[in-house]
Amino acid sequence: MGQKFTKRLRWWIVWTLFLSTVINYINRQTLSVLAPAITREFHMSHSALGRVFFAFQVSYALTWLGGGILLDWVGTRLGLALAVSWWSLVSVLTGLAHSVQSFEVFRFLLGMGEGCNWPGASKAVAEWFPAQERGLAVAIFDSGSSVGGAIASLTIPWIALAWGWRWAFAFSGILGFVWLLIWWRMYYPVAEHPRVSPEEKQWVEAGRVEARAETASGRWGWPGLLRDRNTWGIVVGKALTDPIWWFYVFWLPQYLSDARGFNLKQIAAFAWIPFLAADLGNFTGGFISGHLIRRGMPVIHARKWVCGLSSLPILAGVPAARVHSAFVALGLISLAVWAYASWSTMGLTFPSDLFPSGKVASVTGLSGFAAGLVSALFMLAVGRIVDSFSYFPAFVAAGTLPLLATLAVLILVRSEGRR
Repeated sequence: MGQKFTKRLRWWIVWTLFLSTVINYINRQTLSVLAPAITREFHMSHSALGRVFFAFQVSYALTWLGGGILLDWVGTRLGLALAVSWWSLVSVLTGLAHSVQSFEVFRFLLGMGEGCNWPGASKAVAEWFPAQERGLAVAIFDSGSSVGGAIASLTIPWIALAWGWRWAFAFSGILGFVWLLIWWRMYYPVAEHPRVSPEEKQWVEAGRVEARAETASGRWGWPGLLRDRNTWGIVVGKALTDPIWWFYVFWLPQYLSDARGFNLKQIAAFAWIPFLAADLGNFTGGFISGHLIRRGMPVIHARKWVCGLSSLPILAGVPAARVHSAFVALGLISLAVWAYASWSTMGLTFPSDLFPSGKVASVTGLSGFAAGLVSALFMLAVGRIVDSFSYFPAFVAAGTLPLLATLAVLILVRSEGRR
């Protein structure tokens, strides 16, 4: 009696996850945005910069897998709190880097924490949202990557110009500790939350389709997951699309400096535009799939339709490296990342559509592990390709890989995976 409930609490929770993703990307983008200045100071080649990005991607991949298992074990609330604490501390300490090797170490440590964000957020969505709302919920938290990248592009150069690049890393790290105060008060499982109303709790529980009998029988143990074609559809799809995103996220500021002659002020003025396009893409995928589901299309069919349609505009990135105008190139890159983000939202939603919530983080983590390893190799390859040739072959690969990813999803993912 007298207990206060928070209206539409699940949406407050997903916006808190959005903030963690924003901060996650501000942390990781700090180095990328400052790469033109840092590479000059430390005399880094593109291959050396590729190794720094590689170090992050390897630990990030390992943590998507191990972090997913950890989150299923300790729970979303504690798991994400530990992860954000770790990556925030490492971000602050990165300001102490003094060589290429120390940047590699700090980026490896950063990836160990940041890899937990997406398995944790996907698990929270599976716990708090019915199927018809998950596409939009995933779009909200995943759009934080675009917003965080845009904020980093807009603010980090000015912090570096005013106080030096080392203080930029401290700024991005402190943000995570502020978020922790919000998260610890906001998030609990549905059954334990002190501020969830009985009506909302009933709505969430009624909309979740749990395969409890299958869980008890062991179908959703690791052997069962590895035999499930849906697992491999999700894994292959993410492994062949994520490298595109990392290419644009990590290499775009350096590309604008190398090939288009941008300085830090110009990067701050224009490098945020593709991230805004990606943000719109997140919501495009979420809204379209949700609309199709409400119109009666089966959930998985709707997600696959969006993947198929989104894979085509990603090809716009191929001519971006050849056009004369830097602003036309930015426009083509923006179109490509808009379509990628729409595809990615579906890829992140598949685990919660196809598996019980107790295994969502594990499946998401496995897909992120595979994608992280492929992306790590792609980062190394880009550095060597740019040193030996140009950026153009990397743009071609970034534009065409999603076609293979979409084919894998269309062939392997089946709605019968969840009964």
